[in-house]
Amino acid sequence: MKALKSFPFAAILGQEEMKLALQLNVVDPKIGGVMIMGDRGTGKSTTIRALADLLPKILIVKNDPFNADPSLLQNPDEYEIESIQIPMVELPLGATEDRVCGSINLKEVLAGGNNSFEPGLLARANRGVLYVDEINLLDDHLVDILLDSAASGWNTVEREGISIRHPAKFILVGSGNPEEGELRPQLLDRFGMHIEIRTIREPEVRVKIVEERISFDKNPKAWFEKYASQQTDIQERLLRAQQLLPKVNMKEGYQFKISHLCSELGIEGLRGDLVAMRAAKALTAFENRTQVELKDIQRTISLCLRHRLRKDPMGSIHSGEKLEKLFEKIFVGKNI
Repeated sequence: MKALKSFPFAAILGQEEMKLALQLNVVDPKIGGVMIMGDRGTGKSTTIRALADLLPKILIVKNDPFNADPSLLQNPDEYEIESIQIPMVELPLGATEDRVCGSINLKEVLAGGNNSFEPGLLARANRGVLYVDEINLLDDHLVDILLDSAASGWNTVEREGISIRHPAKFILVGSGNPEEGELRPQLLDRFGMHIEIRTIREPEVRVKIVEERISFDKNPKAWFEKYASQQTDIQERLLRAQQLLPKVNMKEGYQFKISHLCSELGIEGLRGDLVAMRAAKALTAFENRTQVELKDIQRTISLCLRHRLRKDPMGSIHSGEKLEKLFEKIFVGKNI
């Protein structure tokens, strides 16, 4: 493995749901990314940045600004190939549309030059991870662009009748503090998974986290060495799961029950159905199995559906509780 740059992913305590969601999106990027909302100081950014050290390597055309995949080229032998770590790109809060999408140099175009397009962050993030901290403070127009690119796998830049299109396939990860504003429901629905994290209350766990952080700050090198084998194990597990994923099967009955649950919950569209199936299969592969079991669906379905639920205007029942009760009724047969 390469030298670690951030706090080790394996050393992060108390946020297992967030860690699981991130890893499942690495196993199957088609899940559609993760939105992580929680209190300040709960390790959102630390955990996401730590994921970068676990990302496997990919082959690209050397010095290509879009991280082009050589296997998709007609004559790959004509290009010089290099191996790089899957890119992790962070989008700064004050980024402009040109910085995100790229810009077209009209003067260069009119002069017949070849360097008419300046790639943006979406080009750098192609085949990687795009992380947006405080995404709920980002301009809605930019959020729309990010979500459209993440869903389609393409970025289109148009200026004065000139159009340039390039691949932009990436895992979109957003984080934010709900006290500073929520995303519009239409945008929130576009994220595959949604994680709600809170400050850890158990004194023993808090003490352990503080001790770990102090030890890390005192001697990062020794800390990396301490967790090196665990980091390698996680990385190998992710690679194995990616390879196993195409072989994973789900019973038709489970697929029907997922759709039944989504229907009963009044979830609009079919994105929830699809993401819930993908997540259960990704977890199955992550657990080194090829047949989806009830526990796989039970462990992931809340992450995929709770942000798609309509809020109860009377506040008479918590949305998570409603989901759990319906799950028991439809999947287990318990009429609670």
